[in-house]
Amino acid sequence: MSYIRTGVSAVVMALALSGCMTVTEPYDRPAAPIPEALPVVDDAGAEVSPVLWQNVFVSEDLQNLIELALDENRDLRIAAANVQLARAQYGISRAQRLPRVTANGSATDGGSLGGGNSGQGGFAGSERVSASVGVTAYELDLFGRVASLNEAALQSYLATEEGERAAKISIAATVGELWMQLAADKALLALAEDTVDTQSESLDLTQELFDAGVATELDVRRASASVETARAQAAQFAASVDQDMNALRLVVGTDLPDNIYGAAELEPSPLAETIPVGQSSLVLLKRPDVQAAERQLMAANANIAAARAAFFPVISLTGQVGYASSDLGSLFDGSAGWSFGPSISLPIFDAGARQASLEVSQANRDIAVASYEQAIQLAFRDTADALAVARTIDERVDALTRLVDDTDVTLNLSVERFQVGVDDYLSVLDSQQLYYNARQQLIQAELSRNLNVIGLYRALGAWPDEADQVSDAT
Repeated sequence: MSYIRTGVSAVVMALALSGCMTVTEPYDRPAAPIPEALPVVDDAGAEVSPVLWQNVFVSEDLQNLIELALDENRDLRIAAANVQLARAQYGISRAQRLPRVTANGSATDGGSLGGGNSGQGGFAGSERVSASVGVTAYELDLFGRVASLNEAALQSYLATEEGERAAKISIAATVGELWMQLAADKALLALAEDTVDTQSESLDLTQELFDAGVATELDVRRASASVETARAQAAQFAASVDQDMNALRLVVGTDLPDNIYGAAELEPSPLAETIPVGQSSLVLLKRPDVQAAERQLMAANANIAAARAAFFPVISLTGQVGYASSDLGSLFDGSAGWSFGPSISLPIFDAGARQASLEVSQANRDIAVASYEQAIQLAFRDTADALAVARTIDERVDALTRLVDDTDVTLNLSVERFQVGVDDYLSVLDSQQLYYNARQQLIQAELSRNLNVIGLYRALGAWPDEADQVSDAT
């Protein structure tokens, strides 16, 4: 009994000590190292709804393709598996906060054989059975070591969930970007093929004029060179289209639907015309990648508390209650036995290992702070870059549209002047090149406008929890 009283006294003293000691590490979110306002055109600062992919990619064919990618993409499967792994690791850590109760039972049967030189014979047998329920080495978390480790595991798990949401946003955006690139390359291929047909007609006309003595061989050679140049570019864009299809197939993760090639068009645009953007830069703190970085910071913060708790005693409890008997039939007939054994482990000397462990956790926290701040800065840059393009892209497209109209008129006039012998074929070639370049620039500008909408979605996109999606559906 004196042993038990001593153990209980030690526990009481440890509890009293813990009442005046704390090793928790309070978490303070670092200030966002970015301007308070985004460079938006409309500075009204009104609150805006979260930017969801269904509201950005409005084409039904494109939406179906994104949904297929969300089901089949291998990167997302890896991200989902990482979430399951982190959830299981958190479950292991959480289990450490509760005592482990085990049931044990045993039975032995033995004896001795008589005989030998004494000449005595016979057999003596014995039986021993026992059954017990006990708690083995349950740590009293007086200084928060187990709780801090559990908190770190929880935040790491939540970080992987945020990472999965960020991966889903990235997949949706990537599918949209590849769709638009396919549409642009298709338009460029069609332009090159149309140019081949048009310039082939010009070559035939130039050959007829040469045969009639009106044009020169130089004119014929120039016309032939322009045809071959257009054919080379058509072959290049045909390869680009095939590469776009291959890239889409890889991102989606399975065979593409048959209608994808025909459905991918620049006009009408498969995207929303605009994405509402509020003025406050605090919206960037809701980005999944930023939230994942903050979760990692919170986990690192909790690890500091766990490292500090390692400097204090570890108090564990071991106990069991059960029955023992020399006969299985009468095992539970007698009185129960019990045992209780508290233990204390007090660190004295470890050659600086615990101090080094604390310094490691503090350094990891500093790394996590820098990573969190960098994630916010990158988010601000992504958003500011997309908003910078959004402010000027419509003006660029309008200017290029007028340029296409002007060069089209110039080309028609140049052809007419060549046909009546006023100009040589060089002026026609110059006009054709200007018209071709203008149409190419317009296609690229329309692609840039669509990609910038997707860029804004990448910068500001949100991915709701499954519970939110279910509530929205109902």
